[in-house]
Amino acid sequence: MVLKLIIFDWDGTLIDSADRIINCMQQASADCNLPVPGPEAVRNIIGLGLPEVFELLFGGLDSEQEQQMRERYKHYYLDQDDTPTELFPGVVDGLQRLREQQYCLAVATGKSRMGLDRVFEETGLGSLFDHSRCADETRSKPHPLMLEELLQESGVDRHRALMVGDTEYDLEMAANAGVASVGVSYGAHHPERLQAFRPKLVIDHFSELESWLEGLSG
Repeated sequence: MVLKLIIFDWDGTLIDSADRIINCMQQASADCNLPVPGPEAVRNIIGLGLPEVFELLFGGLDSEQEQQMRERYKHYYLDQDDTPTELFPGVVDGLQRLREQQYCLAVATGKSRMGLDRVFEETGLGSLFDHSRCADETRSKPHPLMLEELLQESGVDRHRALMVGDTEYDLEMAANAGVASVGVSYGAHHPERLQAFRPKLVIDHFSELESWLEGLSG
């Protein structure tokens, strides 16, 4: 396997944002007089687009409720909630080394474009990525369209691409697109859920991805 393109999920794969997502979803739900989901229920939907999130958490919402939830969630996540979100150990140095090794890097995320652009700026990582797709620009995971568009935009064949993610939605999307995958054990979903989609491996630390890639090239 000679890889050219490495596509990363964002939340739970590169950055530890689960607690913030849980808090904001719970506060938005309370504001909208909806049943407040428990932490595990919210953790389960991390990575999906908001329409899919609302379907799983609330059994679907009418258009007015959906718009209100979007606005309240955005209000808390972007402006009010100060729950710390830290990049996982090894991510910054690891991404920089992958760029130095001439890999093309991309992001495929359930975040909105506004949300991704904001965290690109906050973390200073935006310049490391050549391409990105967000849930409000295309089909949500696990539909393969997000990856198919990144493959087309980058000009890389699916057999030379790799998807790295922490949820079954990431790995199912990769399988649906015919793209190899690597799971991470430190994110939202337990490793046994990831193994169902036959990733090349499941890593416990970001540096393990670099070691595995070195083994492929060696």
